[in-house]
Amino acid sequence: MAATRSGASSGARTDGRVARGNETRALILKRAVDLASVEGLDGLSLGRLAGELKLSKSGVFALFGSKEDLQLATVRAAVKVYVQHVVRPASELPPGIDRVWHLCLNWLAYSRERVFPGGCFFYAAAAEFDAREGKVHDALATARADWRAHVEETVREGQAAGEIDGDADVPQLVFELLAFLEMANAESVLHGESVSYDRAAHAALTRLRTVATDPSSLPESP
Repeated sequence: MAATRSGASSGARTDGRVARGNETRALILKRAVDLASVEGLDGLSLGRLAGELKLSKSGVFALFGSKEDLQLATVRAAVKVYVQHVVRPASELPPGIDRVWHLCLNWLAYSRERVFPGGCFFYAAAAEFDAREGKVHDALATARADWRAHVEETVREGQAAGEIDGDADVPQLVFELLAFLEMANAESVLHGESVSYDRAAHAALTRLRTVATDPSSLPESP
């Protein structure tokens, strides 16, 4: 009986340590994604995060063995935030052109509302690592490729639903839509303005109307 109580107590302590470790990791990554969106992934340091969050350096190093490990974990954390704000809300809509339109709207809101303080995390991080090699570059390239593939798949589902012209050049359409969105982000972050988001929404809506089988299914203006 004593052994059972001892085992249960040991398990509870272990579970408690794991839970605290997960909470600390989440806290560090929340600060890391915010910092990286403004100062870049290269600006991250385990010592700085420990100091800012008043954590022990040894504890932070135990969670992230190296700066590269921290950078990769930060990219993964940013992907989860991106999916939550941009991808998941649109996925609740039925397949069709309205789902594509709402992907655009969600992206513009994600950037405009500064979900990440520096605007789009992936736009900034890709510019930082695009000419480099290594695991961080590959993680960012994969994240951006997955996003582009998701938009393409959403457009093709709209074609299958009969709401998007079956002859539409899907890769070209997606390229243009993403260019509108990223241009708005770049202009807003650089110049501290928001009118670019309105222009991008207008441009995306106008382009979608050219491939809609029933343009009246889309709003006349953003």
